[in-house]
Amino acid sequence: MGWTKACSVPAQIAALSSTRLSEYDLRVVRGVDMRRRAFIKMIGGAAVAVPTMVHAQPPMPVIGFINSTSAKDYERPLSSFIRGLGESGYTDGRNVMIEYRWADGQYDRLPAFVADMIQRKVDVIAATTTPAALAAKAAGTTIPVVFTTSSDPVQSGLVASLSRPGGNMTGVTQLNVEISPKRLELAHELVPTATVIGLLVNPKNPQAETETRDCQTAVAALGLQLNVLHASTEAEFEGVIATFRQVRNGVLVIGTDPYFSSQVDHLAALAIRNSVPAIYEYQGFVAAGGLASYGGSIIDSYGLAGGYVGRILRGEKPADLPVQEVTKVELIINLKSAKALGITVPVSLLGRADEVIE
Repeated sequence: MGWTKACSVPAQIAALSSTRLSEYDLRVVRGVDMRRRAFIKMIGGAAVAVPTMVHAQPPMPVIGFINSTSAKDYERPLSSFIRGLGESGYTDGRNVMIEYRWADGQYDRLPAFVADMIQRKVDVIAATTTPAALAAKAAGTTIPVVFTTSSDPVQSGLVASLSRPGGNMTGVTQLNVEISPKRLELAHELVPTATVIGLLVNPKNPQAETETRDCQTAVAALGLQLNVLHASTEAEFEGVIATFRQVRNGVLVIGTDPYFSSQVDHLAALAIRNSVPAIYEYQGFVAAGGLASYGGSIIDSYGLAGGYVGRILRGEKPADLPVQEVTKVELIINLKSAKALGITVPVSLLGRADEVIE
């Protein structure tokens, strides 16, 4: 019987079918056929096993991102958060999923957002902005929470201590509520002839009462009068600022609030249109034409928060991560706006400024 290595198994069997086979040949053919069947069975089993292996992979972790403003108004802070998360090794859609919830300035929606994230059993909640952080705290969840806040997180009840947060919450603070009195003093330096200082606050913000109390103390020390103004919607801004315009020798301090931060362009435009000298906490206000800003960087705080979320996803516990403080506090002055308002900025103040826009 002639066999060649070049023949395939089916060809070998076909050739043998027209030839009388010996008992030895039959055993050979049966062996070839059995090996062929075993091979086909193995390939079929592998085809079934591959999808099973894919479905058996663990799901990606999920971050519940909650913010009290809107996505379009917080693009830069959000980009900083994603960058910080990436530096910790996580990229949205690749090895982590981010579920976004934006309240668009309607703070009463935040508790429902938190409840939704708890029901979904997300791995970490990123409660960015103070109202969102307080809503997460009030929910009493055990899910790890990383917050950003402009106030003292111990005083507001978010954590027990900055160095030892305890519980399931940690995060980053800009301490901009605490430096509001300093912002008020700078407003007085910018406009030393002012006898009335207006303080614009959002009455829906839980920190408004604390900020108002601290500013009243600072104004009393300066021997000035404090005029507290309330606004919680874009529609209310124009009426409030137009009313304050009627106050002679006044300067406006815009209080710390995430919704105000999302409206810096609009607030700056209203201040310019009404010829009201105004100071806020973030650089974006001055870039939009506001007179001055003084405060911690919101951009930096979101980057640090993103890094903390990544570390928690890697297994670290919030209780072991000290609350971080944004150490960079910037004074920025817009000389072009000062000139338009007829204000001569003192040389001593210009010397202390981190940035001067001319």
